[in-house]
Amino acid sequence: MKSSNEIREDFLSFFEAYDHRRVKSSSLVPHDDATLLFTNAGMNQFKNVFLGRENLAYKRATSSQKCMRVSGKHNDLEEVGQTPRHHTFFEMLGNFSFSDYFKEKAIDFAWELCTQVYGLAKERLAVSVFEEDQEAYQLWKNRIGVPESRIYLLGTDENFWSMGDTGPCGPCSELHYDMGFQGLRRDNSKAPDPNYFLEIWNLVFMQFSKGNDGHQTLLPTPSIDTGMGLERISSVLQNVQSTYDTDLFLPIIKRASKIIGVAYGKNGKNDISLRILADHSRACAFLINDGVVPGNEGQGYVLRKILRRAIRNGKMMGHKEPFLFTLVALVSDLMKGSYPELESSRDYASHLVKTEEEKFASTLNHGLQLLEDLFETAIKKGDKKLPGDELFRLYDTYGFPLDMAREIAKERKFSIDEKVFYQEMEKQRKRARASWTKTDTDLSRSYQELFKTLNPTDFLGYKKLKEVSGTIVSLVKDTGKKNQLEEGESGELLLNCTPFYAESGGQVGDTGNISSENFISSTNEGILRNLKKG
Repeated sequence: MKSSNEIREDFLSFFEAYDHRRVKSSSLVPHDDATLLFTNAGMNQFKNVFLGRENLAYKRATSSQKCMRVSGKHNDLEEVGQTPRHHTFFEMLGNFSFSDYFKEKAIDFAWELCTQVYGLAKERLAVSVFEEDQEAYQLWKNRIGVPESRIYLLGTDENFWSMGDTGPCGPCSELHYDMGFQGLRRDNSKAPDPNYFLEIWNLVFMQFSKGNDGHQTLLPTPSIDTGMGLERISSVLQNVQSTYDTDLFLPIIKRASKIIGVAYGKNGKNDISLRILADHSRACAFLINDGVVPGNEGQGYVLRKILRRAIRNGKMMGHKEPFLFTLVALVSDLMKGSYPELESSRDYASHLVKTEEEKFASTLNHGLQLLEDLFETAIKKGDKKLPGDELFRLYDTYGFPLDMAREIAKERKFSIDEKVFYQEMEKQRKRARASWTKTDTDLSRSYQELFKTLNPTDFLGYKKLKEVSGTIVSLVKDTGKKNQLEEGESGELLLNCTPFYAESGGQVGDTGNISSENFISSTNEGILRNLKKG
């Protein structure tokens, strides 16, 4: 039986033998694409190449791309753990052609890899094709020899791929593998039944670019973008029905099972929670390695959300102490062979996750009890909707997240009054804005006083960007100087030196992490201030 590492390597080596450049995975955080919160496909790093805005020194490429699908068009978070193969983080194996080969060669490569390298039985493979793409249909039927009974002509929803609401797109052709449940389905008027077939590979024939108005224009030259989920093809080649039973997840599930003291495969609810822990710990390890820290917006909010979701699932199985940080460390140990950079962030990621676990523990315990009170009150009233104003009080006073309340309510077949929740939030924002004017004036005066007594911050960013040892020279809370910040308080640190360039004129301030043995903070969570002369 092939390991997932061998399966990944077989894919990349196959395309290298056909003159494809092996390209390293790009970051999970897109640095030059404001349309994406996370990298969600292998082609993301080649977007400008497909659009004709950038030229590379090579025409063919292959990669194993780190992907996250937790927002926008591709959002699988609610399905994680519930189904055999939905994940937040996953690896996308892909081969790409930039104005080189097109449909014929892409189909040839796919068939050869699947049947000769991976050894999949031809009679267990089915194909779906965009209903208007007669060229691809004929190639599968006449060139490859797939019987008509196993070729499905499907519409835009199933077989027309786009990166997002805008950007490169085109018709696609998918390969599906019969998982062995009582033979093949023969109804070609519908998509292959996912209860019997597993989609393993999508070949995208990139021909168009979709604008903000939804209009499609032809790309300068047609290209190829394919995506094969490593987790899915591993489940096929390791002969298991769920991706969670592959060697990518099972070691993490077994470790979590041992820590928490529950057996995997014995209880449906516990199994879902264990799968969630395995998935979310992988996502956390890779997100943190790519520079994301828990926060209240953007990528940081997503990381905090999946962290808290994992923590809650541990608590549901009766575990009270921090534990997720050990699973995140295990992910680094398991994956460092293919992603050596994980080793360098292993200890930092563990510390960050443990800090978040400890910080959220009291919020979770208190919030769950108060939420339980809301359920009991609603039941007594014969109501199946939780009041938005009370949920906002939970959020505003105790920090209990709305998305967690929403998920728990859904489990109990309750709804929540989100309209009132957001109305209360807007009222709070207006109250805050009304107080900011006075606070900003007072804060400005406070800083003016500090400027008179403290030396300027020594900016080190031109020489060093990380592992800078600095000293806190002052703390600022609201409008005044503080000697210390208590647990749960927020404030600003003034340092004697820093690698962060503060916002000045038209330049956006730097962001990053500040940590010690006792805390981890992010400049994403507040304003970065450097003391300057004058």
